[in-house]
Amino acid sequence: MTSQPSPTESRRSLKDSRSSRSRRSSENGPDPTRWWVVAVIALLLIGAGFLISTLRGGSEPSPGHETSSAATGKPAPMQAGARPAVLARSVPVSLRIPAMNVSVSLSTLGLNADKSPQVPTKYAEPGWYKLGPAPGQIGSAVILGHVDDKKGPAVFYKLGALKAGDKVDVSLADGAVAHFAVKTVETYLKAQFPSQKVYASHGYSALQLVTCGGKFDSATGHYLSNVVAYTTLVSTTPAGKA
Repeated sequence: MTSQPSPTESRRSLKDSRSSRSRRSSENGPDPTRWWVVAVIALLLIGAGFLISTLRGGSEPSPGHETSSAATGKPAPMQAGARPAVLARSVPVSLRIPAMNVSVSLSTLGLNADKSPQVPTKYAEPGWYKLGPAPGQIGSAVILGHVDDKKGPAVFYKLGALKAGDKVDVSLADGAVAHFAVKTVETYLKAQFPSQKVYASHGYSALQLVTCGGKFDSATGHYLSNVVAYTTLVSTTPAGKA
């Protein structure tokens, strides 16, 4: 009968067997089972990250979604610095200034024999200086009007009271409308009138409104100064849309 090893011998034999396997494992390289477990854990982590990323992407709108004009039904805002479309040359036929309670027709003015600009013949009707741009074109359009007459206030009596932002609308013969906004109102002695600033082009669509003002000289029957309201084009209404 084969003899059985004693408990002490069995423990020694088991210990020697484990030490032998450990040495063989070290000699043959890393345990492949351990690398397989590490690979599985890595794949699980990658899959979890992808799932989280997918869920976030599905719950948040794309960057352009909320600002799209097609999605909101609202027109895209005008870019900063953008200018309104200029209009084709057409004779201005009427002028409207709500802040002055003015809504009148316009006459057409040229030059006097001494080459000075003509002034309106009617105190209740201002006139457009036809040798310059039409309102809505690039350059400085100019409309002149009287401040008063012997009977009392005339069409541009309140011109000096205009404030920045006040609206000025000019309707043209072709049906278009040029919409302006007041920038500033200045008063100059007639001897120091800035013709270049008023009549010359400044690279954008402007409209200058001119009348008399300042002190009245009873000896000559004329005012000593001119009042100028400087405006700039803010929008246009094409013909047929007004």
